[in-house]
Amino acid sequence: MKLREHGAAWILGLLIAVCASAGEGPEQLFVHDPVIGREGDTYYLFSTGPGITFYSSKDLVHWALEGRVFPGNPRWALDVASTFNGHIWAPDILRYGGRFYLYYSVSAFGKNTSAIGVTVSETLDPDSPRYRWEDQGIVIQSVPNRDLWNAIDPNVVIDDGTPWMSFGSFWGGLKLVKLAPSLTAVAEPQQWFTIAKRERSVLIDDAVAGPAALEAPFIFKKGGYYYLFMSWDKCCRGKDSTYKIMVGRSGRITGPYLDKSGSDLAEGGGTLLLGGDENYYALGHNSVYTFDGKDYLVFHAYEVADNGRQKLKILEMSWDQDGWPVVDTKELDRFRSELAQ
Repeated sequence: MKLREHGAAWILGLLIAVCASAGEGPEQLFVHDPVIGREGDTYYLFSTGPGITFYSSKDLVHWALEGRVFPGNPRWALDVASTFNGHIWAPDILRYGGRFYLYYSVSAFGKNTSAIGVTVSETLDPDSPRYRWEDQGIVIQSVPNRDLWNAIDPNVVIDDGTPWMSFGSFWGGLKLVKLAPSLTAVAEPQQWFTIAKRERSVLIDDAVAGPAALEAPFIFKKGGYYYLFMSWDKCCRGKDSTYKIMVGRSGRITGPYLDKSGSDLAEGGGTLLLGGDENYYALGHNSVYTFDGKDYLVFHAYEVADNGRQKLKILEMSWDQDGWPVVDTKELDRFRSELAQ
């Protein structure tokens, strides 16, 4: 197990958690909000955790812990969220122009006291002399009672050379905003779109998340469509989680995104792709990739047999005759990651 640039308390806590994991055989990865970057023949997985926890693998199954991206906190984190405890949420990794952009979220749980930042490195390989993350600071920030949206859960895509960031959680739903060519700031003049939302009463205090439970947008282009994946309902509650993956699609990146029935995701629509079953209470916060000609759905799932602990899942994804994504639910239990010891 390779451990880089982190404190003894973090290492001890992680090892205790690993040792406590239930079940026989090799330990699995227990992660939230996994995203994957690839460089050469190596995959790098980034997840929510102290300083952004990351791992490496040659085959998407066997993973070695590399450590954390931030040895300390982003310099601006406490200015945004005074209760920030070192856990950085929901990263997204993008390779563009010969560099890797790692977007991440700083927030106070259950509040839209939040910001999305980005850090940049020439390489993902921590053994390379070129490996160094350089934080670019805040890309976008949400403030309670000013904004009816939440600046977390970023996903950045390049569409015909133009960078776009989707993001959001609860409140007024999922947003899409055009980024500047630097990929580190919002483009001017600003272009904003609401791409998905759920019902929220006007009587709810603007500072409260409310019942409009959706988050974690991820846009993936396939053929002539942009597919918007998102998570509905509650995460991060172990056996009480109700997370599920929903999807819609559009002919334009800016939408409107429609589900199979033709309902607009910005008006509460969404088609269920994958939900919990007898072996997993819930699952969600997915990303999607094409590796070596195959499409993969990457997410975390709360396992019944392990008291709701969150496990990494990577499932091959196919497409039906109408162009909608399909996953084999039997693969949920078949896929088991292995953490190198």
